[in-house]
Amino acid sequence: MKRYIFTILLLAGCSMFNVQCSTALAQPRFVPDTDIKKVGEVEFQVPRKFDLGFTNKGDKPLIIKEVKASCGCLDVSFPKTPIAAGARGEITLTFDAKLLGSFYKEVEVMTDASDKPSYIAIQGTVVTEVHDYSEEFPIDLGNVRLVMNAIEFEDVNRGDHPSAELRILNADRTAFRPELMHLPPYLSAEYFPEDIPAGKVGTIRLTLDSEKLSTLGLNQTSIYLSRYMGDKIGETNEILVSAILLPSFADMSEEALAKAPELSISESSVDMGAFNGKKTITRTIILTNTGQSDLHIHGVQVFNKAISVSIDKSTIRPGKSTKLKISVSSHYMGKSKGRMRVLLITDAPKQAKQYINVDVNGTP
Repeated sequence: MKRYIFTILLLAGCSMFNVQCSTALAQPRFVPDTDIKKVGEVEFQVPRKFDLGFTNKGDKPLIIKEVKASCGCLDVSFPKTPIAAGARGEITLTFDAKLLGSFYKEVEVMTDASDKPSYIAIQGTVVTEVHDYSEEFPIDLGNVRLVMNAIEFEDVNRGDHPSAELRILNADRTAFRPELMHLPPYLSAEYFPEDIPAGKVGTIRLTLDSEKLSTLGLNQTSIYLSRYMGDKIGETNEILVSAILLPSFADMSEEALAKAPELSISESSVDMGAFNGKKTITRTIILTNTGQSDLHIHGVQVFNKAISVSIDKSTIRPGKSTKLKISVSSHYMGKSKGRMRVLLITDAPKQAKQYINVDVNGTP
Protein backbone atom coordinates (compact mmCIF):
# COMPACT_ATOMS: atom_id res chain seq x y z
CA MET A 1 0.00 0.00 0.00
CA LYS A 2 2.77 2.39 0.91
CA ARG A 3 4.59 1.52 -2.29
CA TYR A 4 1.44 2.29 -4.32
CA ILE A 5 0.96 5.69 -2.67
CA PHE A 6 4.65 6.52 -3.18
CA THR A 7 4.37 5.76 -6.91
CA ILE A 8 1.36 8.03 -7.30
CA LEU A 9 3.09 10.83 -5.45
CA LEU A 10 6.23 10.37 -7.54
CA LEU A 11 4.25 10.57 -10.76
CA ALA A 12 2.42 13.64 -9.51
CA GLY A 13 5.71 15.20 -8.58
CA CYS A 14 7.10 14.52 -12.08
CA SER A 15 3.99 16.04 -13.61
CA MET A 16 4.32 19.16 -11.51
CA PHE A 17 8.02 19.30 -12.32
CA ASN A 18 7.28 19.12 -16.05
CA VAL A 19 4.80 21.98 -15.78
CA GLN A 20 7.37 24.06 -13.95
CA CYS A 21 9.98 23.25 -16.61
CA SER A 22 7.57 24.17 -19.38
CA THR A 23 6.83 27.47 -17.68
CA ALA A 24 10.52 28.16 -17.19
CA LEU A 25 11.22 27.55 -20.87
CA ALA A 26 8.56 30.02 -22.01
CA GLN A 27 10.33 33.35 -22.40
CA PRO A 28 10.60 36.27 -24.83
CA ARG A 29 13.53 36.82 -27.20
CA PHE A 30 14.51 40.20 -28.65
CA VAL A 31 15.91 39.83 -32.19
CA PRO A 32 16.68 43.04 -34.16
CA ASP A 33 16.41 43.08 -37.95
CA THR A 34 20.02 44.19 -38.01
CA ASP A 35 22.59 45.12 -35.39
CA ILE A 36 23.87 48.06 -37.47
CA LYS A 37 21.59 49.95 -39.84
CA LYS A 38 23.56 51.80 -42.51
CA VAL A 39 21.60 54.94 -43.32
CA GLY A 40 23.79 56.61 -45.94
CA GLU A 41 23.93 60.40 -46.02
CA VAL A 42 22.31 62.56 -43.35
CA GLU A 43 22.04 66.33 -43.66
CA PHE A 44 23.83 68.48 -41.09
CA GLN A 45 21.52 69.87 -38.35
CA VAL A 46 18.37 68.48 -40.01
CA PRO A 47 16.70 65.94 -37.66
CA ARG A 48 15.95 62.62 -39.33
CA LYS A 49 14.02 59.61 -38.10
CA PHE A 50 15.11 55.99 -38.45
CA ASP A 51 12.95 52.99 -37.59
CA LEU A 52 14.87 49.97 -36.30
CA GLY A 53 12.68 46.89 -36.54
CA PHE A 54 12.79 43.87 -34.26
CA THR A 55 10.88 40.63 -33.69
CA ASN A 56 9.93 38.79 -30.52
CA LYS A 57 11.12 35.31 -31.46
CA GLY A 58 10.29 33.88 -28.06
CA ASP A 59 7.09 32.22 -26.89
CA LYS A 60 6.05 34.83 -24.33
CA PRO A 61 5.24 38.57 -24.66
CA LEU A 62 8.31 40.83 -24.72
CA ILE A 63 8.57 43.99 -22.63
CA ILE A 64 11.08 46.70 -23.52
CA LYS A 65 12.05 48.24 -20.21
CA GLU A 66 14.36 51.01 -21.36
CA VAL A 67 16.32 52.28 -24.37
CA LYS A 68 19.38 54.44 -23.65
CA ALA A 69 20.98 56.62 -26.34
CA SER A 70 24.76 56.93 -26.62
CA CYS A 71 24.62 60.72 -27.04
CA GLY A 72 22.35 63.73 -26.69
CA CYS A 73 21.98 63.94 -30.47
CA LEU A 74 19.56 60.99 -30.37
CA ASP A 75 15.93 61.02 -29.26
CA VAL A 76 14.44 57.58 -28.70
CA SER A 77 10.91 56.19 -28.72
CA PHE A 78 9.91 52.55 -28.26
CA PRO A 79 6.76 50.45 -27.67
CA LYS A 80 5.46 50.77 -24.12
CA THR A 81 3.09 47.80 -24.40
CA PRO A 82 4.18 44.12 -24.54
CA ILE A 83 5.11 42.70 -27.94
CA ALA A 84 3.32 39.38 -28.50
CA ALA A 85 5.28 36.22 -29.31
CA GLY A 86 6.12 36.23 -33.02
CA ALA A 87 5.09 39.88 -33.44
CA ARG A 88 7.20 42.76 -34.71
CA GLY A 89 7.93 46.17 -33.25
CA GLU A 90 10.03 49.26 -33.95
CA ILE A 91 12.42 51.46 -32.02
CA THR A 92 12.53 54.94 -33.55
CA LEU A 93 15.67 57.06 -33.39
CA THR A 94 15.64 60.76 -34.26
CA PHE A 95 19.17 61.87 -35.09
CA ASP A 96 20.07 65.57 -35.07
CA ALA A 97 23.60 65.72 -36.47
CA LYS A 98 25.86 68.35 -34.90
CA LEU A 99 29.13 67.35 -36.59
CA LEU A 100 30.12 66.65 -40.20
CA GLY A 101 31.67 63.35 -41.25
CA SER A 102 31.15 59.69 -40.50
CA PHE A 103 29.07 58.67 -37.49
CA TYR A 104 28.18 55.56 -35.51
CA LYS A 105 25.40 56.02 -32.96
CA GLU A 106 24.38 53.21 -30.65
CA VAL A 107 21.46 52.59 -28.30
CA GLU A 108 21.26 50.16 -25.40
CA VAL A 109 18.04 48.14 -25.22
CA MET A 110 16.95 46.58 -21.94
CA THR A 111 14.18 43.96 -22.09
CA ASP A 112 12.67 41.34 -19.83
CA ALA A 113 14.24 38.68 -22.06
CA SER A 114 17.68 39.06 -20.45
CA ASP A 115 19.53 40.84 -17.68
CA LYS A 116 22.11 41.87 -20.28
CA PRO A 117 21.39 44.71 -22.73
CA SER A 118 21.17 44.39 -26.50
CA TYR A 119 22.83 46.99 -28.73
CA ILE A 120 21.66 48.35 -32.07
CA ALA A 121 23.14 51.24 -34.03
CA ILE A 122 22.85 53.54 -37.02
CA GLN A 123 25.86 54.32 -39.19
CA GLY A 124 26.33 56.85 -41.97
CA THR A 125 27.82 60.16 -43.02
CA VAL A 126 26.77 63.71 -42.12
CA VAL A 127 27.00 66.06 -45.12
CA THR A 128 26.09 69.68 -45.80
CA GLU A 129 23.86 68.66 -48.72
CA VAL A 130 22.21 65.30 -49.32
CA HIS A 131 22.17 64.03 -52.91
CA ASP A 132 18.64 63.18 -54.03
CA TYR A 133 18.65 59.79 -55.76
CA SER A 134 15.02 59.00 -54.94
CA GLU A 135 13.67 59.44 -58.47
CA GLU A 136 16.15 57.21 -60.31
CA PHE A 137 16.76 54.80 -57.40
CA PRO A 138 13.54 54.87 -55.34
CA ILE A 139 14.26 51.82 -53.14
CA ASP A 140 16.29 53.04 -50.16
CA LEU A 141 18.25 50.40 -48.22
CA GLY A 142 20.38 52.91 -46.32
CA ASN A 143 23.88 52.58 -47.72
CA VAL A 144 22.61 51.39 -51.12
CA ARG A 145 19.63 52.20 -53.33
CA LEU A 146 17.85 50.07 -55.94
CA VAL A 147 15.83 50.79 -59.05
CA MET A 148 13.36 48.06 -58.06
CA ASN A 149 12.89 45.29 -55.52
CA ALA A 150 10.70 42.96 -57.60
CA ILE A 151 11.83 41.11 -60.75
CA GLU A 152 9.61 39.16 -63.15
CA PHE A 153 10.54 36.62 -65.82
CA GLU A 154 7.42 36.35 -67.99
CA ASP A 155 6.55 33.89 -70.78
CA VAL A 156 9.32 31.42 -69.99
CA ASN A 157 9.42 28.22 -72.02
CA ARG A 158 11.21 25.11 -70.85
CA GLY A 159 14.81 25.41 -72.07
CA ASP A 160 14.94 29.22 -71.94
CA HIS A 161 17.68 31.05 -70.01
CA PRO A 162 16.47 34.66 -69.75
CA SER A 163 18.36 37.33 -67.81
CA ALA A 164 17.32 40.44 -65.88
CA GLU A 165 19.48 43.26 -64.58
CA LEU A 166 19.21 45.01 -61.24
CA ARG A 167 20.96 48.40 -60.97
CA ILE A 168 22.43 49.39 -57.60
CA LEU A 169 23.66 52.76 -56.39
CA ASN A 170 26.33 52.74 -53.70
CA ALA A 171 25.26 55.75 -51.62
CA ASP A 172 27.98 55.16 -49.03
CA ARG A 173 31.43 56.78 -48.76
CA THR A 174 33.26 53.46 -49.08
CA ALA A 175 33.29 50.70 -51.72
CA PHE A 176 30.42 48.21 -51.58
CA ARG A 177 30.54 44.52 -52.55
CA PRO A 178 26.99 43.31 -53.34
CA GLU A 179 25.95 39.74 -52.64
CA LEU A 180 22.57 38.06 -53.02
CA MET A 181 21.50 35.65 -50.30
CA HIS A 182 19.10 32.69 -50.54
CA LEU A 183 19.39 32.22 -54.30
CA PRO A 184 17.35 29.16 -55.39
CA PRO A 185 18.95 26.53 -57.68
CA TYR A 186 17.27 27.99 -60.77
CA LEU A 187 18.84 31.46 -60.35
CA SER A 188 22.47 32.53 -60.75
CA ALA A 189 23.97 35.99 -60.22
CA GLU A 190 26.86 37.95 -61.76
CA TYR A 191 28.13 41.24 -60.31
CA PHE A 192 29.46 44.13 -62.42
CA PRO A 193 31.75 45.31 -60.93
CA GLU A 194 32.39 43.03 -57.96
CA ASP A 195 33.14 46.11 -55.84
CA ILE A 196 31.07 49.24 -56.50
CA PRO A 197 33.02 52.45 -55.72
CA ALA A 198 31.46 55.07 -53.46
CA GLY A 199 28.79 57.09 -55.24
CA LYS A 200 28.84 54.82 -58.31
CA VAL A 201 26.33 52.46 -59.92
CA GLY A 202 26.74 48.72 -60.36
CA THR A 203 24.64 45.96 -61.89
CA ILE A 204 23.59 42.48 -60.81
CA ARG A 205 22.66 40.19 -63.68
CA LEU A 206 20.25 37.41 -62.71
CA THR A 207 19.96 34.44 -65.07
CA LEU A 208 17.10 31.96 -64.90
CA ASP A 209 17.58 28.26 -65.70
CA SER A 210 14.08 27.19 -66.75
CA GLU A 211 15.07 23.50 -66.71
CA LYS A 212 15.22 23.73 -62.91
CA LEU A 213 11.78 25.30 -62.42
CA SER A 214 9.56 22.90 -60.51
CA THR A 215 6.04 23.81 -61.63
CA LEU A 216 4.07 25.27 -64.51
CA GLY A 217 2.88 28.81 -63.99
CA LEU A 218 4.17 31.00 -61.19
CA ASN A 219 7.43 30.12 -59.45
CA GLN A 220 8.06 32.79 -56.83
CA THR A 221 10.87 33.25 -54.32
CA SER A 222 12.46 35.91 -52.12
CA ILE A 223 16.17 36.68 -52.35
CA TYR A 224 18.01 39.20 -50.20
CA LEU A 225 20.71 41.78 -50.88
CA SER A 226 23.49 41.74 -48.31
CA ARG A 227 24.35 45.36 -47.53
CA TYR A 228 27.38 44.60 -45.36
CA MET A 229 29.22 41.65 -43.85
CA GLY A 230 26.97 39.74 -41.46
CA ASP A 231 23.76 41.32 -42.77
CA LYS A 232 20.50 39.51 -41.98
CA ILE A 233 17.52 38.77 -44.18
CA GLY A 234 14.36 40.81 -43.70
CA GLU A 235 11.59 42.71 -45.44
CA THR A 236 13.86 45.72 -46.02
CA ASN A 237 16.46 43.95 -48.18
CA GLU A 238 14.03 41.46 -49.75
CA ILE A 239 13.84 41.21 -53.56
CA LEU A 240 10.86 39.27 -54.89
CA VAL A 241 11.56 37.18 -58.01
CA SER A 242 8.74 35.69 -60.09
CA ALA A 243 9.09 33.36 -63.08
CA ILE A 244 6.15 32.14 -65.19
CA LEU A 245 6.74 28.80 -66.91
CA LEU A 246 4.35 28.23 -69.82
CA PRO A 247 2.97 24.88 -70.97
CA SER A 248 4.19 23.58 -74.33
CA PHE A 249 1.91 22.91 -77.31
CA ALA A 250 4.69 22.00 -79.75
CA ASP A 251 3.48 18.39 -80.13
CA MET A 252 -0.16 19.26 -80.91
CA SER A 253 -1.35 18.46 -84.44
CA GLU A 254 -3.25 20.97 -86.58
CA GLU A 255 -6.42 18.93 -86.05
CA ALA A 256 -5.99 19.01 -82.28
CA LEU A 257 -5.32 22.76 -82.37
CA ALA A 258 -8.52 23.31 -84.37
CA LYS A 259 -10.53 21.45 -81.72
CA ALA A 260 -8.67 22.95 -78.76
CA PRO A 261 -10.41 24.58 -75.80
CA GLU A 262 -10.65 28.36 -75.54
CA LEU A 263 -11.00 30.45 -72.42
CA SER A 264 -13.26 33.48 -72.08
CA ILE A 265 -13.10 35.57 -68.89
CA SER A 266 -16.01 37.78 -67.84
CA GLU A 267 -13.61 40.42 -66.41
CA SER A 268 -9.87 40.71 -67.00
CA SER A 269 -9.68 43.59 -64.52
CA VAL A 270 -11.71 43.33 -61.31
CA ASP A 271 -12.70 46.39 -59.28
CA MET A 272 -12.94 45.10 -55.71
CA GLY A 273 -14.28 48.40 -54.37
CA ALA A 274 -13.29 49.63 -50.90
CA PHE A 275 -12.94 47.78 -47.59
CA ASN A 276 -15.17 50.22 -45.69
CA GLY A 277 -14.19 48.66 -42.37
CA LYS A 278 -14.44 45.05 -43.60
CA LYS A 279 -11.53 42.64 -43.15
CA THR A 280 -12.12 40.97 -46.53
CA ILE A 281 -13.75 41.95 -49.81
CA THR A 282 -14.78 39.36 -52.39
CA ARG A 283 -15.82 39.35 -56.04
CA THR A 284 -16.79 36.51 -58.39
CA ILE A 285 -15.99 36.28 -62.09
CA ILE A 286 -17.06 33.72 -64.69
CA LEU A 287 -14.72 31.51 -66.74
CA THR A 288 -16.25 30.01 -69.90
CA ASN A 289 -14.95 27.40 -72.33
CA THR A 290 -15.83 28.60 -75.84
CA GLY A 291 -13.73 25.90 -77.54
CA GLN A 292 -14.51 22.40 -78.78
CA SER A 293 -12.84 20.22 -76.13
CA ASP A 294 -12.51 20.14 -72.35
CA LEU A 295 -10.62 23.07 -70.83
CA HIS A 296 -8.28 22.24 -67.94
CA ILE A 297 -7.18 24.91 -65.49
CA HIS A 298 -3.69 23.77 -64.50
CA GLY A 299 -3.15 26.53 -61.98
CA VAL A 300 -4.77 29.56 -60.35
CA GLN A 301 -2.00 31.53 -58.67
CA VAL A 302 -1.54 34.91 -56.99
CA PHE A 303 1.45 37.27 -56.89
CA ASN A 304 0.42 39.08 -53.70
CA LYS A 305 -0.43 37.37 -50.41
CA ALA A 306 -3.29 39.83 -49.83
CA ILE A 307 -5.19 37.92 -52.54
CA SER A 308 -6.76 34.48 -52.16
CA VAL A 309 -8.72 32.56 -54.80
CA SER A 310 -11.02 29.56 -55.12
CA ILE A 311 -12.49 27.94 -58.21
CA ASP A 312 -15.58 25.71 -58.48
CA LYS A 313 -14.19 23.39 -61.17
CA SER A 314 -10.77 22.96 -62.74
CA THR A 315 -12.20 21.19 -65.81
CA ILE A 316 -14.75 23.05 -67.95
CA ARG A 317 -16.65 21.25 -70.69
CA PRO A 318 -17.29 23.00 -74.06
CA GLY A 319 -19.94 25.69 -73.74
CA LYS A 320 -19.93 25.49 -69.93
CA SER A 321 -18.72 27.91 -67.26
CA THR A 322 -17.36 27.94 -63.74
CA LYS A 323 -16.99 30.55 -61.02
CA LEU A 324 -13.72 32.00 -59.78
CA LYS A 325 -13.93 33.76 -56.41
CA ILE A 326 -11.31 36.41 -55.65
CA SER A 327 -10.85 37.71 -52.09
CA VAL A 328 -8.58 40.46 -50.77
CA SER A 329 -7.56 40.64 -47.10
CA SER A 330 -7.03 44.03 -45.49
CA HIS A 331 -4.47 42.48 -43.13
CA TYR A 332 -1.91 41.91 -45.90
CA MET A 333 -2.53 45.02 -48.00
CA GLY A 334 0.74 46.88 -48.50
CA LYS A 335 2.80 44.10 -46.88
CA SER A 336 3.78 42.24 -50.05
CA LYS A 337 5.91 43.36 -53.00
CA GLY A 338 3.97 41.23 -55.51
CA ARG A 339 1.59 42.78 -58.00
CA MET A 340 -2.15 42.68 -57.35
CA ARG A 341 -3.17 40.14 -59.96
CA VAL A 342 -4.25 36.53 -60.49
CA LEU A 343 -2.58 34.16 -62.95
CA LEU A 344 -4.43 31.39 -64.78
CA ILE A 345 -2.46 28.59 -66.49
CA THR A 346 -4.58 26.49 -68.87
CA ASP A 347 -4.32 23.94 -71.69
CA ALA A 348 -5.94 26.37 -74.14
CA PRO A 349 -3.17 27.12 -76.69
CA LYS A 350 -4.40 30.68 -77.29
CA GLN A 351 -4.88 31.41 -73.58
CA ALA A 352 -2.16 29.36 -71.91
CA LYS A 353 -1.46 32.30 -69.58
CA GLN A 354 -4.13 34.79 -68.55
CA TYR A 355 -3.93 37.61 -66.02
CA ILE A 356 -6.75 39.07 -63.97
CA ASN A 357 -5.81 42.45 -62.51
CA VAL A 358 -7.19 43.20 -59.05
CA ASP A 359 -7.92 46.81 -58.08
CA VAL A 360 -8.79 47.99 -54.56
CA ASN A 361 -10.04 51.50 -53.83
CA GLY A 362 -8.03 53.22 -51.11
CA THR A 363 -6.35 51.50 -48.16
CA PRO A 364 -7.93 49.52 -45.29
